[in-house]
Amino acid sequence: MLVAYWILEVIHWGSALVGLFAFVHALLQRADAYSAADRKTKPIWMLITGGATLALVLFPVMGPGMIFWVPAMAAALVYIVDVRPKLIEVQRGGSSW
Repeated sequence: MLVAYWILEVIHWGSALVGLFAFVHALLQRADAYSAADRKTKPIWMLITGGATLALVLFPVMGPGMIFWVPAMAAALVYIVDVRPKLIEVQRGGSSW
């Protein structure tokens, strides 16, 4: 029982760090890079990743708060997996191939 508790705590706070990483990355990017990457605007992504980070901190992985944790984690991962690579590509000037 104690091991399961600590595993869930690690997942909880690890996911909060993922959300924080997405938020900080969104904060540090140029606003024009979002439109150049054909993604939503910087303020929208700031709201999405900021709200996701807040939900990931406030709601645990298990229990009734999981209904908020799952979409928050999905939003943070969408930013990291989809938006972040496009922003990096646009700001570097495209691929080197």
